[in-house]
Amino acid sequence: MRGLAGKTVAIAGGGRGIGAATARRLAAEGAAVVVGDIKAEWAVETAAAIRANGGKAIGLGVDGTSPESVTAFVAATLAEFGRLDGFHVNLAGGTVGDIDALNCPLDVFDRGIAINLKSHLICTQAALPVMLERGGGAMIYTSSGAASGASAWQVAYPMAKNGIHALVRHVAQRWGKQGIRANGVAPGLVLTEAVREHMTDEQVSGAEKRIPSTRLGHPDDIAGVVALLASDDGIWINGQVIHVNGGAQMRD
Repeated sequence: MRGLAGKTVAIAGGGRGIGAATARRLAAEGAAVVVGDIKAEWAVETAAAIRANGGKAIGLGVDGTSPESVTAFVAATLAEFGRLDGFHVNLAGGTVGDIDALNCPLDVFDRGIAINLKSHLICTQAALPVMLERGGGAMIYTSSGAASGASAWQVAYPMAKNGIHALVRHVAQRWGKQGIRANGVAPGLVLTEAVREHMTDEQVSGAEKRIPSTRLGHPDDIAGVVALLASDDGIWINGQVIHVNGGAQMRD
């Protein structure tokens, strides 16, 4: 990718899965990477592996639902590398008990919205002023195919992910003239560690049969798109949500 060498990108939710794959890809492209995760040990391990391969990275804990934690995460980025060119908000979770609209407890709903949507606003509020001060940057948000696909078994998660799309467009429209690019990536079924922990082999096989592709997604598939959006090759992409799903949903 053009224009990633020498840049610094922070990833909230980068300890494993899509976030870790993105950290590795960005580092391979020459960017310095700050890996943050609610599981600090995951972030530290991912950053250490990047450094072992010759890349620049640090890892630390971050709680995306806490403004103080995210503010400290951005401050640590600036203290270590002196700049912030991109911020990938890759936060999700809190889906236990998230069922249909008539049966989802309100505390479960509130937790799902906090983790899957409010956290993205918190990260925006912490990172965007830094980017505006230096003349621009890229905000990249991980959404989900659940935002646009019908789901009979969840209500909070797809509602939250839909909200991310509105945030993407808001940030792009409001601050685009000041050099800010805001985009989202909506993955389909990606075989992350979490998916492999919670899906049976039969479920994975069934999902693979239903899509018009030769396989399900790998974290590297999403990492490549995030890298594009953070790079100068993605300089004219703004306000978009890019679906990366092997054809599971075909959208304009």
